[in-house]
Amino acid sequence: MDGFADVMGRAGAWAGQNKYLGAIKNAFQNYMPATISGAVGVLWTNVLVNDQTGLGKLWKPIMALSVLNPIFTALQYATISCITIGVTMLVASEIAEANGETGAYPAVLGFILWLMVTPTSFAAGDLSTSLTSTKGNTISIKLADLFNSAGVKGAIASAAKSLPAGDSIGSNQTITIDNFSYQGILSNYTAATGLFTGLIVAIVGMEIYNIFRKNDHLKIKMPEQVPPGVAKAFEVLIPTCLAAIVIGAIGLVCQLATGAEVNAFIYNMVQAPMQSIIGDNIVAVMFMYLVIMLFWCVGIHGNNMLAAVKEPIFRPLLYANTAVITAKPNASQSEIPYVMNLTMLQMFAEWGGSGVTLGLVAAIFVFGKREENRTIAGISLVPGLFNINETMTFGIPLVLNPILDIPFILAPIVCIFIGWILVSTGFCPKIVLEVPWTMPPLIFGYVATGAKLMGAVSQLLVFAVSFVIYLPFVLIYERQQNKQEAVD
Repeated sequence: MDGFADVMGRAGAWAGQNKYLGAIKNAFQNYMPATISGAVGVLWTNVLVNDQTGLGKLWKPIMALSVLNPIFTALQYATISCITIGVTMLVASEIAEANGETGAYPAVLGFILWLMVTPTSFAAGDLSTSLTSTKGNTISIKLADLFNSAGVKGAIASAAKSLPAGDSIGSNQTITIDNFSYQGILSNYTAATGLFTGLIVAIVGMEIYNIFRKNDHLKIKMPEQVPPGVAKAFEVLIPTCLAAIVIGAIGLVCQLATGAEVNAFIYNMVQAPMQSIIGDNIVAVMFMYLVIMLFWCVGIHGNNMLAAVKEPIFRPLLYANTAVITAKPNASQSEIPYVMNLTMLQMFAEWGGSGVTLGLVAAIFVFGKREENRTIAGISLVPGLFNINETMTFGIPLVLNPILDIPFILAPIVCIFIGWILVSTGFCPKIVLEVPWTMPPLIFGYVATGAKLMGAVSQLLVFAVSFVIYLPFVLIYERQQNKQEAVD
């Protein structure tokens, strides 16, 4: 046991001290208030004040609040649909802080560097809309499909009527779809689909900037009488310019070499494969929870250790589901793409705290005989209802406990597997909303599924499973405690 604890301790120390994993973990944690605020926006417009799919369908008076819907729609867009911008800026700030730089400027530079490789000009012909058939099928129509020569000639002739007398448009002049373009940043890049690009650009870009910043030959020295703020701005002027040029050059080389801009290249080569291999693979997810719980068994916060890996993979899957119900509140379950996502993992494998220990609390209350165990379970009940279980983990304790560590590891793995079956079979609606991780079980499942009762029922089922898993080990553990007490 000591050897195992030493190995896990070394791995935990490495992960905890890694600058890049720490930056990613901290960035997502700091952005969490924004994403939960965005989920409130989705909840308002889709579940509450909505006369097609929400409470407004059953209780019409609430629709008087629909005048506020644009506010909550904007809230969702500014937070969830722009998560890449926020997380990129936060990661850049974390990396800069780790490199010894303070202040808000690194976050701004992170955004600039990301924008250097993000397309901002597009052909209008790629714009599209969709129509739904009487049987619910969807077809997509591009603007280019509507552009025809008769329509062009008619439009030119109509516009030419405004010309002065004697003036005209030459017969050799025409308009094609290529004459139209628009500028901006598409949500494909600002939303969760662009997360990996933002993370990579923030890390690589800020390290390049740091190399230039530390080179004294690239610093513009100002006289001492110049205010410190102005002097510092000139010091980082050349490093900023060079870092932006290097990142822009990397983007250009990528496009020339692969035919795809950086966002598409990283998504296709890194993000999508990782989401397919890990995010959409129940075996990989179960293995991930095995690793998380092994860390917990030696007293290391397993979720924190793997947060930098888990969040970039599973959070985009959650927001892809959110985007579907935002665009189409009455979307069928088959139209919502992902079974597993970040909130789904929390809902089935982390309720009551790591190890789903509310099942252990219940098993001790029902069948436990020893007073000290029942006292710790009583103290742990209220925190456990808010998914906080340190009093159980370190009070029983579960750390380095060879008997109770078995169900401590087994329970979340079995629960996530059962949750995957429940969602895959349609028993439990797919998870579409991010909710605060401290939300009590059952309410958590109800809200996360978009106010669906079966979400709460599904959480109740895995609670019963965890209770059954913990029960025999509680009896064995108390029997062992009794024997040890008799020996002493």
